[in-house]
Amino acid sequence: MAFERLELISAHASFGGEQRFYHHASREIGLPMRFGLYLPPQALAGQTVPLLTWLAGLTCTEETFAIKAGAQRVAAELGLALLTPDTSPRGAGVSGEADHWDFGVGAGFYLDATQAPWAGHWCMESYLLQELLPEVQAAFGLAADRQGVFGHSMGGHGALTLALRHPGVFTSVSAFAPICAPSRCPWGHKAFTGYLGQDESTWAAHDASALMATRARPPYPQGILVDQGLADKFLADGQLLPEAFEAACVAVGQPLTLRRQPGYDHGYYFVASFIEDHLRHHAARLRA
Repeated sequence: MAFERLELISAHASFGGEQRFYHHASREIGLPMRFGLYLPPQALAGQTVPLLTWLAGLTCTEETFAIKAGAQRVAAELGLALLTPDTSPRGAGVSGEADHWDFGVGAGFYLDATQAPWAGHWCMESYLLQELLPEVQAAFGLAADRQGVFGHSMGGHGALTLALRHPGVFTSVSAFAPICAPSRCPWGHKAFTGYLGQDESTWAAHDASALMATRARPPYPQGILVDQGLADKFLADGQLLPEAFEAACVAVGQPLTLRRQPGYDHGYYFVASFIEDHLRHHAARLRA
């Protein structure tokens, strides 16, 4: 199916390509949604290029990565299209949906909620996998068989879990400061209880460390890249738990490059400092 009421909001020349922002009616979410799309010069010239999807963190929108990460220059060089979905449904009129600042329910968390009142619109996994990604590929002539995913914080959680839940869709994966074991941290407990209910046995299906531990063989033998700042207050607070994901990868033989970066915190100065490494990580695998 094609996009419903796709509308171009704005377009901006950038390193020979174009940074665009769109609005459309989402059948999976049941509400209007927005996304950003960077088309490198190769795509504008008619080449079929890989698609790399960035999943942003709490309090972010479809614009945050495009404005703050500084990714367009290297994406233009490498010939990568960059998709930046919004993080969450908006405007549903559900009490508490704007309670993003303390990781309450309301933040999308890149899963499909099963509990009222969230189940009606909080279907971010279905939105991404069944609607946005395939329709962006079709509408803009991007390579459906060369697709990567990466993200930051809540979006790093989303990148790791969606890559593990849909390995046939994604060829490459990386993350910045991801929530690696949400079943074992306060942020995850709050979100999972609200979205998935009290039965903790259902949570493991959306926990990257738990998902990796169930694999009989390495799902991404070409390697996963994770960067974590050591001055990140959320690391110190026990919200991120990269060591849990590292241990799960070791147990199944999954190659993981977990770089602990001294002095870096949780914000976009950290992301911008290492974004080129992540883009090159994906390009090497998406070109293979």
